[in-house]
Amino acid sequence: MEGILAMNQAWGLKNMLSALAGLGGGNGDGHQASSLDPPPAPRACRAIAVAGGKGGVGKTTVAVNLAMALAMAGREAMLLDADMGLANVDVLLGLMPNRHIGHLLDGVCGLEELIVQAPHGLKVIPGGSGARRLAQLGNGEHAAVIRAFDELPRPPEFLIVDTAAGLSDNVSMFAAAADDVVLVVCDEPASLTDAYALIKVLSRDFGVRRFRLLANMVRNLGEAQELHRKLARVSDRFLDVVLDFMGMVPQDERLKQAIRRQNAVVDAWPSSRSAQAFKQLAGAVDTWSEPARAGQGHIAFFGGRAAPVAGW
Repeated sequence: MEGILAMNQAWGLKNMLSALAGLGGGNGDGHQASSLDPPPAPRACRAIAVAGGKGGVGKTTVAVNLAMALAMAGREAMLLDADMGLANVDVLLGLMPNRHIGHLLDGVCGLEELIVQAPHGLKVIPGGSGARRLAQLGNGEHAAVIRAFDELPRPPEFLIVDTAAGLSDNVSMFAAAADDVVLVVCDEPASLTDAYALIKVLSRDFGVRRFRLLANMVRNLGEAQELHRKLARVSDRFLDVVLDFMGMVPQDERLKQAIRRQNAVVDAWPSSRSAQAFKQLAGAVDTWSEPARAGQGHIAFFGGRAAPVAGW
């Protein structure tokens, strides 16, 4: 009995000494991480606003498929429908949410309770549709929606923000709150003039200095590059901005079919020409220059949150 007791005491003493050695940091080769080690730096979310100025350029389709392509690639992606009053992200994805941004603003629920699960782990924050009040929100309410993201337990890797058409305060505030602004244009004169007007407003009033242009519904790369040249020629002359060419999405019957089926084309027909373009776009996001808030000095997504806690 005394032998067993001595063995137990020796075993306990050995464990205690090992624990103390671990807390002391060791000599480097056998160092074990301890509760005293500094926590890893929190991973920042990259917020990408998808805008277009003119309606009908395929802005929401781009936002939905970019977000879905990121999710399908195993990235943590969230999609915010910021087209207040005329939201349709849920329609394009065949979702049926029972709450929307209006419930958040009314204090009925928190932002996390609005999240709707879409295929492949994509998380969707639905806007409201057909609600006049949501279409007439003031800047304070727009700011409240943006600040609500600070309360999420953990930010996603990517937040894709589908903005409304036009030049309203809604569009400007959500775009300026993002890290990047993707401008969607098509081969129409009104598309280019409206895109230029949006660049002018965001650069003059919100300090946005870099934009990323995506040519949508074009026939080939040459046509897409020509659209970029036209817009860059004017913006370079009159505005202090950088307009990067991000690529193109070709005209594709499969994309139209996916919209009618209420599905993302990257999910429904992953080998189609448009799906390949969206997947290339999603793969290129990591190569973009280090994000600097699109509108410096303005309210920003995840701009005032504390370090995130573990768990998604």
